Amino acid sequence: MRSITVESLKKTPVESQAVELVERKGIGHPDSICDSIMEAASVALCAEYEKKFGRVVHHNIDKCLLVAGRTSPRIGGGTVDEPMRLVFGDRAIYEYEGKKVDVGGIAEATAQQWLRKNLRFVDPKAHMIYQNEIKPGSPELTDIFDRTHVGANDTSAAVGYAPYTETERLVLATERYINSPEFKKKYPEAGEDIKVMGFRRRRVLTLTIAMAFVDRYVSSIEGYFARKAEIKEAVEKYVAKQNKTFERIIVDLNTLDDQKRGQDGMYLTVLGTSAEGGDCGQVGRGNKVNGVIALNRPMSTEAAAGKNPIAHVGKIYTFLTHDIAHQIHEGVPGISEVYVWLCSQIGHPIDQPLIASAQLILNPGVKIADVKKPVEEIVERELAGIYDFTKRLTKGEFSVV
Repeated sequence: MRSITVESLKKTPVESQAVELVERKGIGHPDSICDSIMEAASVALCAEYEKKFGRVVHHNIDKCLLVAGRTSPRIGGGTVDEPMRLVFGDRAIYEYEGKKVDVGGIAEATAQQWLRKNLRFVDPKAHMIYQNEIKPGSPELTDIFDRTHVGANDTSAAVGYAPYTETERLVLATERYINSPEFKKKYPEAGEDIKVMGFRRRRVLTLTIAMAFVDRYVSSIEGYFARKAEIKEAVEKYVAKQNKTFERIIVDLNTLDDQKRGQDGMYLTVLGTSAEGGDCGQVGRGNKVNGVIALNRPMSTEAAAGKNPIAHVGKIYTFLTHDIAHQIHEGVPGISEVYVWLCSQIGHPIDQPLIASAQLILNPGVKIADVKKPVEEIVERELAGIYDFTKRLTKGEFSVV
């Protein structure tokens, strides 16, 4: 019998709180680059392990450092003076039952493929140096995969919630809009390194957006600021169409800019990402697995990207708690907000957490007795099906950014 607790949470829903802060880092942000590449490398490694060994074996490649390079942005197009460096780290199986796997080669090839697909102006070979520091796994953690029932390879806790607030939804949608193919076609100078900070005070939302401009598309100082005004207007029109509940939405773009300072007062990049010369990146410092950094919410501390999807509960439970929370909110009437918590014990079966808890903020007039049983049934069902869920993680069906 699983340990499942369902309780009423006496708390003001985030949507009704006076102040809310939500951040979203775009696909070209250095932290998002690290998360995305290491998750893609894990998926590729899982596929190679299944091909070579017939199953996924131990790996945790959830450490990655993107060391900024050095560039000289300038109006009309600058230069890359020193390439970026991508350092892969942590542990993986290089050899099993006499068969070898080129872990470093897979990580580098995956990184190059991801960069080529997602960052238009980054040449994966010319603009990036790759450094493999992934070492063989520890015997004790490796042995977990040889047991009859794969147990948790860590004692770890995770929390997920539902639904999105309007601020969370709009922050996420705004970044995706600016980084969409349609937007890039119309505004090619918009780089992939986007950050959106949403600040809501009651029903007024301020979106502060940082967007790297690609210098080759900027012909003059006046042209930069004219195009910036056009982009700002396009975003304002987009969020106005997306708006459901806000009295007003304010959009601020590249607030550090100062036209009086000329080129020094403009956010220019050569490659469309600050990683080229201004900002390093690291796994686990970016978006949570639901795509945002929501400061009003409890958050898991685990970095999901790159962890193995079979036994590492820091990854499995982080995704699963959000999934269960959404199923509860969508499937059980009378609930305003849901928070789902899971905690494992190392070595114990992942479908038998130490605790599974659902905390519910109920709508007026709804009692915990009205919803407790269907909520318990959803949690029980999803934990019972956790091994099917891990197969989906293995195939990379979920985004870590």
